[in-house]
Amino acid sequence: MTKDLLEKYLNENKLVKQHLDSYNRFIEEGIQRIVNGVGTIKPNVPNYELKLGKAWVEKPMVIEADSATRPILPLEARQRDLTYSGRVYMEITPIINDIERKTSIAYIGDIPAMIRSKVCYTDGMSKGELIKAGEDPMDPGGYMIINGTERVLIGIEDLVGNRIMVTKEKQGTIITAKIFSQSGGFRTRCAVNRTTDGTWTVEFPAAPPKLPLMVVLRALGIKKDEDLIELFEDDPLIINDVLLNNEIGEVKTVDDAIDDIGKKSVPGQPKEYRDKRVEILLNTYLLPHFGNTPAAKHIKAKFLALMASRTTLVANKKYPADDKDHYANKRIKLSGVLMEELFRYSFQFLVRDITYQAERAVARGRRLQDVQTFVRPDALSDRVRYAMATGNWIAGQTGVCQLLDRVSYLATVSHLRRINSPLSRVHPHFEARDLHGTQFGRLCPNETPEGASTSLVKNMSLTNEITIGVDEKELEQTLKRSGVVVMK
Repeated sequence: MTKDLLEKYLNENKLVKQHLDSYNRFIEEGIQRIVNGVGTIKPNVPNYELKLGKAWVEKPMVIEADSATRPILPLEARQRDLTYSGRVYMEITPIINDIERKTSIAYIGDIPAMIRSKVCYTDGMSKGELIKAGEDPMDPGGYMIINGTERVLIGIEDLVGNRIMVTKEKQGTIITAKIFSQSGGFRTRCAVNRTTDGTWTVEFPAAPPKLPLMVVLRALGIKKDEDLIELFEDDPLIINDVLLNNEIGEVKTVDDAIDDIGKKSVPGQPKEYRDKRVEILLNTYLLPHFGNTPAAKHIKAKFLALMASRTTLVANKKYPADDKDHYANKRIKLSGVLMEELFRYSFQFLVRDITYQAERAVARGRRLQDVQTFVRPDALSDRVRYAMATGNWIAGQTGVCQLLDRVSYLATVSHLRRINSPLSRVHPHFEARDLHGTQFGRLCPNETPEGASTSLVKNMSLTNEITIGVDEKELEQTLKRSGVVVMK
């Protein structure tokens, strides 16, 4: 019975479904989302902008020595040591004196095409057609061909973003409520720490260490003590901590709080510069998933109060600490997410290069309507190609893109379903290496290498599937329509 069910499951589901679905979502939505995030390029040219429009990827083509362009199949890319990639095109509309001119379609770079994905010619081919094209009908796909070599993007295990996790640090002397706040490609770690004596401090990138929570809340615009108390839950233990922290704090006004943070952030600088620096810290680096405008300050203050309340409840054993090894608190970054990170990083260089080329064109007296001449595809393609060929990804990650194991069919499938932990192999990480109960049915308990990588390099179980997620904005709208209370 089990054998029949397993056979039926494998006939209806691809072994690398997670990679294909994730990559297809990147092609269909991810690229356009990144382009929309930039929206408009504004060179240092008076009354001149470049509006970015629709972006899409074409199926792989090869340009021969005689400039002839024709489709290319994966087999030929392997045999001729070529990169199996599709061209990315984008609509660019120049806006001169607030008047939109003719829209141009510009070739902006190349993206490696995943075998069996929607931009691959083998997608939808029958068994006979695959054999005729020189492809193995049993090959699951889910990998790329870079310079003739087959390379696979390894799934990376990561802690879930935009969710509060309360843990005990330093043998329980400090209770930390942390959140990995992410918005687009920007991800920061923000934390509220509570010591055994009940004092709260805040940590977030680029900010001075051990900032008192009350100072940050005042800087976010909370003026009165009554408004400060209303931010927190109505629990005697929490209110007691609020009164304690408010009492020991020397800062009582918004201006004093901003000045205090400014002096700690950039000591010795003029007050105007300090105030501007504090504004950047609070808007950009503190909980960026709520927004980077002054309008989001109140909800950030409310959320910091919620994080602080959680630490008090955990410290008084009214709320259990979170288990960061629980698989509900983790997410897997699949090929589509990894490609989106790489494309966003490369696209930033392309935007800067277009800006530079437009400014140089003005200096040389060239026509600004020929926007295609501003785009150099290599600015994007070279960075994507380098990362794929070496495995060195953004943010210092290494070994993300690996040479596909072709020792045997099982080795190939195993490599395509591998999941890496970003933790260092040098340190013991005993708890992270332990077999957690929530891994049952999701990860294979047996297949892991020996040595330093034991239990940090894992493999998906045979019938495990990884969903590719949904758009958060759509989910928020659904929750609002359902009558869920929204934090204000």
